[in-house]
Amino acid sequence: MDFTNDKILQIAMAQSAVDVSCRAEDFLRDTNVVVLSAANPRARKYLSLPFDCQLVSYGNNIVASVGEKYRAVAADYIDRFPVEHCFETPNLHVLNDALQQDGLRICFMAEYFLPDVRALRPLDCPYQTKLLRQSDFSALYTPQWSNALCETRRELDVLGLGAYDGGRLIGLAACSADCDGMWQIGVDVLPDYRRQGVASALTSRLALEILERGKVPFYCAAWSNVKSVRNAIKSGFRPVWVEMTAKPAAFVAGLNGVNS
Repeated sequence: MDFTNDKILQIAMAQSAVDVSCRAEDFLRDTNVVVLSAANPRARKYLSLPFDCQLVSYGNNIVASVGEKYRAVAADYIDRFPVEHCFETPNLHVLNDALQQDGLRICFMAEYFLPDVRALRPLDCPYQTKLLRQSDFSALYTPQWSNALCETRRELDVLGLGAYDGGRLIGLAACSADCDGMWQIGVDVLPDYRRQGVASALTSRLALEILERGKVPFYCAAWSNVKSVRNAIKSGFRPVWVEMTAKPAAFVAGLNGVNS
């Protein structure tokens, strides 16, 4: 498949529409949209559906995918503040306070990146690289490769690119087949080998491998993770959409290592 930036964006919006139970064109409206969340077998496999409250924006507006119980809360919030401020404090406290009355809290906040085909190219790597497949990952589900690979969803890790110093793996980018048309890239580099261009070389080259297989690569980072965002941009990716997810307070407490 010949990919253009417009085609890549259309595929991403179509997948987001599946994930949040709306229409792709809803992300392009100049008014906000509230829809009821529903489970969908074509959604990204790591999502827990239906959502209680999920906000998604491609920059024009906000689509809120919610349970019926939270429809009014979400609608009031996203229509109260400008789009960009709904994903940050101090305004975000307003939504969190309203949700917390019913046992929910804001949990995940992330920025998503897509490749810019005008900027994406194979960057040079100072170390030998090797294409890896699922059968090569079995011994690599260890903490140092936890961004590239996901132990709880091993079956989704389908392709990777390793960097080697001699026979030692020192960097790994891998992708998970999170949905039919899009594969998500994660990358890890051992501490002594960072700031040498390894991460961006692996990310850019793996993105090209994914496109050659007819899939769209995507990359996710917290906007406060400056190192990861820099890697995405250097590798030829650009920020395209943002998401915010509310979860039960007990779930959030568990992630923080706090007994609820």
